[in-house]
Amino acid sequence: MSSSPIQKILFGSPGTGKSYRVENKIIPDELKITDQSNVIPTVFHPEYTYGDFMGKLMPLTDDSGKVEYKYYSGHFLKALAKAYKNIIKSCIKFEQDKKELTEEYKKEIGKTRQDAFSSEEMSILKEKHSKIIKQPENVVLIIDELNRGNSAAIFGTVFQLLDRNKNGWSQYPITISDLEKTGLLQAISFKQYFLSKEKGYSFEYDGNSCKDENEYNKYLDYIFSDLSKEERVRLQECKIKLPPNLSFLATMNTSDNSIYFMDSAFKRRWDWEFVNIEDDGQRNVVSGRKIKLYNNDTCAWNNFVDKLNEFIRSHYKTVRKIEDKQIGYFFINEETITEEHIKNKLMFFIWDSVFSNNRKPLTELLEMTERDLVTFGQFTQKEVVQKFVKKIIGFVNV
Repeated sequence: MSSSPIQKILFGSPGTGKSYRVENKIIPDELKITDQSNVIPTVFHPEYTYGDFMGKLMPLTDDSGKVEYKYYSGHFLKALAKAYKNIIKSCIKFEQDKKELTEEYKKEIGKTRQDAFSSEEMSILKEKHSKIIKQPENVVLIIDELNRGNSAAIFGTVFQLLDRNKNGWSQYPITISDLEKTGLLQAISFKQYFLSKEKGYSFEYDGNSCKDENEYNKYLDYIFSDLSKEERVRLQECKIKLPPNLSFLATMNTSDNSIYFMDSAFKRRWDWEFVNIEDDGQRNVVSGRKIKLYNNDTCAWNNFVDKLNEFIRSHYKTVRKIEDKQIGYFFINEETITEEHIKNKLMFFIWDSVFSNNRKPLTELLEMTERDLVTFGQFTQKEVVQKFVKKIIGFVNV
């Protein structure tokens, strides 16, 4: 099993292609994920809770008015269940491959089913078995806008699982509630049915009946079978650990105004990757995109972004946290950028976030008086929009 799960936060200015990098680079190239069912996406926001992350009990009313309660697994529990299920699947295949290889070896050396292997033959067979690869498919939980939610409250005790050992497993287990355990088992496709006092329970895994409870537990115990006896835990006892085939990828815009604080203990459990605005790969992706104002082709989008960031950086003395106030090439993710995109997204960001405390750089750029640039409406007049784009394209920092 892979021992290198990814646990990373990608951060940077808005539009720098953080999500693009996650979806088009890290997931296919590093995690080798091709099956989209192994990708669990979510977005944090101020109303996102631990219940959304782990799971919650919700009332359902049927046509007769009867109320029943159903447990809905959250995004984390879905990702964990998928990772566990992939481990079980790989273990079942591993056992099948071992059995087939053993039968092939028997034929090769002329053994019947009843013949015992000699010690030398057993050594050869064990060597053959050791070459069978048991590699469960990777799963990733993607968290967009990580810092727009209260991450400490959302993660709860799951936070402790982020400490991984050298093999990629959580260093320490946590205990989940019986309700969460039941939800997790259902998400993995484990089911139990009470038949009667005489017959007891029937057991099912992945839509197939188990012979008995022992077979049911055998599948469950596959999950932690790669761990030593000292490290092993049992899901039946409400204990969980993160497996090596479960990764976490999060993104965050450092320029967001209304964000939650993340403490250092939470931060240090992640790897951090800064996504720079000046990335040639991103620039090339958008090389064919144009700004078209009022039906007239104006300029190349990537050239405009370069010049705009140069203009913003030139006012480093008055713009706070200037690293966060620049934009990336995906800030407006359209093939043709129109005046509506420029006015409603870009110029609003410039007005509301970059030069919100000091309009002087804008009045000087546009050669306007402060009185003529009091409102956002004045800033987005047709002639001002055209002049803004023209002035930015021609901007030279001296």
